[in-house]
Amino acid sequence: MKEYEVVHEIFNECANNQMRDVFFEEVMIEDLERYIRGKHKDHDLKLEREELADGTILYHVNASGILQRYSFTEI
Repeated sequence: MKEYEVVHEIFNECANNQMRDVFFEEVMIEDLERYIRGKHKDHDLKLEREELADGTILYHVNASGILQRYSFTEI
């Protein structure tokens, strides 16, 4: 199990509003995908994983039409 700083972004669906909701937390996680699926139990999920050169792991998430992004940085 590893400790991560997690940044969760929820993109606004309104065309005239470019703001997004952003949440931060530090958590111990064994399986990143299972962590995300646990947060969205009632949604149809599509996940796309991306690994950045600095070691950050991104998950681009479509949760029943709502676009979100999770960023995991190991602490």
